[in-house]
Amino acid sequence: MAALSLGPPNTALYGRGAAHGGLAPHATPLRRRSPGGRIPPAEVPRRNTTISLPMFANIDRLEETLSYSFRQPSLLVRALTHSSAANERRPPHARDNEQLEFLGDSILGFCTSDLLFRKYTGLSEGELSKVRAHLVSSANLSKLARQLDLGDFLVLGKGEEKTGGRKKLALLADALEAVVAAIYLDGGLSAAQSFVTKILEPDLAAIGSGQFLLKDFKSQLQERLQALRLQPAQYLIVKETGPDHRRYFSVELRINGQKITEGHGATKKIAEQEAARLALERFLRDQG
Repeated sequence: MAALSLGPPNTALYGRGAAHGGLAPHATPLRRRSPGGRIPPAEVPRRNTTISLPMFANIDRLEETLSYSFRQPSLLVRALTHSSAANERRPPHARDNEQLEFLGDSILGFCTSDLLFRKYTGLSEGELSKVRAHLVSSANLSKLARQLDLGDFLVLGKGEEKTGGRKKLALLADALEAVVAAIYLDGGLSAAQSFVTKILEPDLAAIGSGQFLLKDFKSQLQERLQALRLQPAQYLIVKETGPDHRRYFSVELRINGQKITEGHGATKKIAEQEAARLALERFLRDQG
């Protein structure tokens, strides 16, 4: 995708670092956390955070929810600015979050992999991959974004606003990835890892207690299909391979007789769940 050319940065709005788009990593030491666990503001001058947009009337509230205070609040603004708003230049000279989303996807994947590798040494490579796939899936990220109320703070264009963009699962998942990147660029890898660990804590607790099972994507998909007034999904085993003690299944998911996705796994249940997960991902992409 070609880079947007939106004119010179507005340093009055975007504050320190805006001359470079607010993206240059820096070597400023990480701040100590307060007793409550929230990272306090850096001891450097920062602009007035009351931005002339309704959703940023109290940016401190969002930072409190994120448990992170930005040295460069412009990064947070950009992370929540959808391309529809940037194209309309709301605010002036705004840049959208697509590049941050690209970076955040990789950072989130790395932090999640590192976390699982260090904490759950008893899981096999295949099990770790399955768990990670769930944790970083768009379906799970959109759920986490809703819990953080990110939709309330999205900067959208007029058209996207009218079509309910604040509740679109794909936009919420993208925004969360962009926020991860913004925290990384503002505070470094350690800050990003702390944030990722925080938002994944409920899922990680379930893994640690032995109660974790691949998210019930079949139920989620069924709810989505009912909401869209579509027929229930059908799951058909199309292939079985391997010896009896180590079978491997391929399951085809069909809706209204049409093949939508195909899932694979060591059991029929895992293969069906994988097929449902992929179908949900497809719905999210189509929605976005």
